[in-house]
Amino acid sequence: MTTLSLAGETVGILAGWGRYPVVVAEAIRRRGGRTAILSIRDHADAALEPLADAYGDVGVAEIGKAIHFFRSHGVRRATMAGKIHKTRLFGRAAWVRNLPDWIGLKTFWPHFVSRRRDNRDDSLLGAISAAFDARGVTICPATDFAPELLADEGVLAGRPLTARQEADVAFGWRLAKELGRLDIGQTVVVKNRAPLALEAIEGTDACIRRAGSLCPTGGMVVVKVAKPQQDLRFDMPTIGIGTLESLAAAGATVLAIEAGRTILVDRPALASSAERHGITIASFCDTAGLPALPSAAA
Repeated sequence: MTTLSLAGETVGILAGWGRYPVVVAEAIRRRGGRTAILSIRDHADAALEPLADAYGDVGVAEIGKAIHFFRSHGVRRATMAGKIHKTRLFGRAAWVRNLPDWIGLKTFWPHFVSRRRDNRDDSLLGAISAAFDARGVTICPATDFAPELLADEGVLAGRPLTARQEADVAFGWRLAKELGRLDIGQTVVVKNRAPLALEAIEGTDACIRRAGSLCPTGGMVVVKVAKPQQDLRFDMPTIGIGTLESLAAAGATVLAIEAGRTILVDRPALASSAERHGITIASFCDTAGLPALPSAAA
């Protein structure tokens, strides 16, 4: 892998929930860069602040405040990393806690007020990114600064897949790609070529655990892939220890992901957890290496 130097550059991080923003910040600092980190209120890990050369917090709709913070610290490139819990954005108190500033109001007006645009993830994140870009802060994929986080192809942990598991992966892969094409979710859980759970607003972990409650005998296959129209600047499929804990709690035995388009957070710990729980993590390059679906008569 080509050495990437960030010496002399201050990179902005708009940080959501989880370890992902932490490992991105660590990677930037290893490469000689400085970090200006804005934590999304009620989301970000406390471990972020010691990694920041400049630190603040921001409401999810305070876009003007975020742009001002980054520009005041010399940021020209920034990235979004970490999960936004969309379920926290609904309810009576949500808008009180997340009141938009003026730029945020202009950005979200077509989505939440005039209703001229929809509220899918791609639409909202694209609008936020466009607001940043128009004011001199370019939103980049986190992997521009930490390319080593991308999953390689192959069996990353555990045993090789059985023929039955391969068939479930192939079945689930096609379902997950269609789910992603509709911008609904990225994860499906299947067993014996039957869908058990499809991810929507609740997120990956809740989807997996719901499948476990529906199939207490376990043995499920979880497939998490990028959307066919995936914007690599945000919402990349991300796997962390929490994902493995949900797999283990649900009794799932396989996690299939997309090579080159999936983020692996704390890779050694992931592999160790998978081995301990008897879970196979297998990574495929899109449909390459996936078996053909058996016919309905098979």
